Amino acid sequence: MGLNIGGVVEKVNGHELSYSTFVEKYLSKNEPVVITGFMDDWRACRDWVFDDGRPNLQFISSNFGDSKVQVADCGSREFTEQKRFEMSVSEFIDQWLEFSLLEHGNHPPSKLKGKTLLYLKDWHFVKEYPEYTAYTTPLFFLDDWLNLYLDHYHMHEDPDTNQKRDDLRCSDYRFVYMGAKGTWTPFHADVFRSYSWSANVCGKKQWYFLSPGQRHLVFDRNMKSSVYDIFEEVSETIFPNFKKTIWLECTQDQNEIIFVPSGWFHQVHNLEDTISINHNWFNAYNLSWVWDLLLGDYKEATEYIEDVKDICDDFEGLCQRNLAANTGMNFYDFFNFMVRFSFANILQLCHLAGSSAFAKWRSSCKAQHFIFNLESTKDIAIKMKFTCLSEIHNFSLDFRSILEEPAFLELCFQLERTGAFIHDQHAPIDNTKKYSMDDLVDLGFCNLFSTVVCNPEDLVILIDRTLQNLIILPWERSRMAGVNEIEFPASL
Repeated sequence: MGLNIGGVVEKVNGHELSYSTFVEKYLSKNEPVVITGFMDDWRACRDWVFDDGRPNLQFISSNFGDSKVQVADCGSREFTEQKRFEMSVSEFIDQWLEFSLLEHGNHPPSKLKGKTLLYLKDWHFVKEYPEYTAYTTPLFFLDDWLNLYLDHYHMHEDPDTNQKRDDLRCSDYRFVYMGAKGTWTPFHADVFRSYSWSANVCGKKQWYFLSPGQRHLVFDRNMKSSVYDIFEEVSETIFPNFKKTIWLECTQDQNEIIFVPSGWFHQVHNLEDTISINHNWFNAYNLSWVWDLLLGDYKEATEYIEDVKDICDDFEGLCQRNLAANTGMNFYDFFNFMVRFSFANILQLCHLAGSSAFAKWRSSCKAQHFIFNLESTKDIAIKMKFTCLSEIHNFSLDFRSILEEPAFLELCFQLERTGAFIHDQHAPIDNTKKYSMDDLVDLGFCNLFSTVVCNPEDLVILIDRTLQNLIILPWERSRMAGVNEIEFPASL
């Protein structure tokens, strides 16, 4: 039985779409879209592709062939994914070219026996080759908290779950994919239920999308396992509701970028030899998707080892370690991430308020952007209050100590840079010193230094009071009254 195709993904010219319109129509509504016009000046589109559109595999092998990468065997399943193994880029390309020669030559079937289609996935190209600017992230996808954070911090602070600093497998979520015609990715939803964008440097892909509201239709009766391949014979006994699904499809051509929203399951097939660049990312618009996934996976992890609860000295710690191992982060990692981003967004608002002579700063696009970031973070922190995080022990992040971290100062500047590109269409002056304690004292925000966050309730109070003091109280009235400091919550 074939798929019930209910529509196609919309295609738009990126140069005819503003950032605010993209947010309104696609990001905030969590709808997929294909965008054209953003790849014309990419170096990858010149170096990695011949004039006739074929991938220049020799160039890639000669310049980046020593890299060790993950390769999927498209003909072999391992649990819910394709079987993977590691090889060098040059070895992968050699096998690709060998298979292509055998497939298109006059060779007997016995020659192809044992040969399989291999798909290079999750190559951390940007981290490995930072001096080679293969592409620039399109404006619509710049507000990327996940990769911005991982450029400066580990996601896992717990030494039991922390990877080594030089372990590229956990360093970022910016990837290069390469595969011959016929390679494919099984049915799945993206890591962390993040957004993703995928740009075809060359080749053509066929996408099949299932909206989040139909998720229950592709799982078994216990909601534990989902369909692996939507084109194989799907068992009606195991997946009785699969036949009710309604799909969107999309053919993505060379130099087109597809935006994949949170929670949309999809299966992808390469119709031609293809190279793509892919990012997973999240920000204030889809934080709730990330938290909902963590909470659901936590409940599963807890239920799975419930029988050892009475004999385990640190059952909660064991659950969190398992969650980090299976999902990629745990409650503590995510809360740490949220607190640092809250501090960084508060600093952005402080500088906007302190450097503006008029009340209109509050209605500027940049101010509204950072306010929305804080309000979204607060919404998640409220949900976190009803978990084990409400009783965190030995956890605290204080503003003064965070300000002394070079990584945090760089994070703040990159967040400012993102806001400037999105709303002002230019980069700010590179000056991390503006986030120093002396600078904040000059702006009248020294009360922030005594702020300490120990749990989600503290974070909610901090954000509420910050927005109240910065947004509701007139800045001009404080100046006219000779007030030198804005009141912020002290140690919470």
